[in-house]
Amino acid sequence: MTDRLRHRELSRAAVLAAPIAFALSLGGCAEMSDTMTTAFADPAKYELYDCKQLETERKNLASRAAELQGLMAKADTGFAGPVVAEMAYRNDYVAVRGQSHFAEEAWQKSHCHETPPPPAAKPIAPAAADKPAKKPVKPVARSKPDTSVY
Repeated sequence: MTDRLRHRELSRAAVLAAPIAFALSLGGCAEMSDTMTTAFADPAKYELYDCKQLETERKNLASRAAELQGLMAKADTGFAGPVVAEMAYRNDYVAVRGQSHFAEEAWQKSHCHETPPPPAAKPIAPAAADKPAKKPVKPVARSKPDTSVY
């Protein structure tokens, strides 16, 4: 009988300890270094890209990484949020960081520079800003006489 009680207590302890162990194991994933993130990306993907393609890709990767960070932060606020954030978004985030690393390397290797933004269009000033604009004269509409018979 005492063996059954001990077995039951051990199984309860295991059931309670399992989620804690799982959360601790995921906590280690959150602190991945850059060398670990590059393991999830193809190092040769951006070798044949020109500067314009690299610029577009870098902007897309930066916006995707920011989006994933926002989703993870939002998930952290909910019930079991850290677990959901790790399970749902961490793999994508790590892959995007790895791709960003290799895109940045290709950018620097190709000696690319950011494209300057286009100059702002100047507002068109009216030719006669001093003079008030004349109102257009509308022609008076004439009505036709009523020719209907009562």
